[in-house]
Amino acid sequence: MTGPWTVGARVRHFGAHPLIEDDSLRGAGSTVVNARLAYRFAPRAELALDVFNLFGRRTNDIQYAYPSRLPGEPAFSDPGTPPTLHVHPSLPRTVRVGLRVSL
Repeated sequence: MTGPWTVGARVRHFGAHPLIEDDSLRGAGSTVVNARLAYRFAPRAELALDVFNLFGRRTNDIQYAYPSRLPGEPAFSDPGTPPTLHVHPSLPRTVRVGLRVSL
């Protein structure tokens, strides 16, 4: 260890990709950058500042394709119901402060 400060960044990139085998439905690519700044103020104690989605990108963390319906809609009558896109959006820019103490 060379000093009490730690600085880091992580880049996560997924390119466009097929969501089903025949490539008729594709997931969009996404890139998210996270950053961290930490200060070790005692041998077993560290204060950290994390910034998730540093550049505030509007993208999706996860993308799925499967047949679905809304509550109250009739059940599928055709076993070949086409898949639709379902997503889990990325966090907006988020700042988190943490204290880690090792016993």
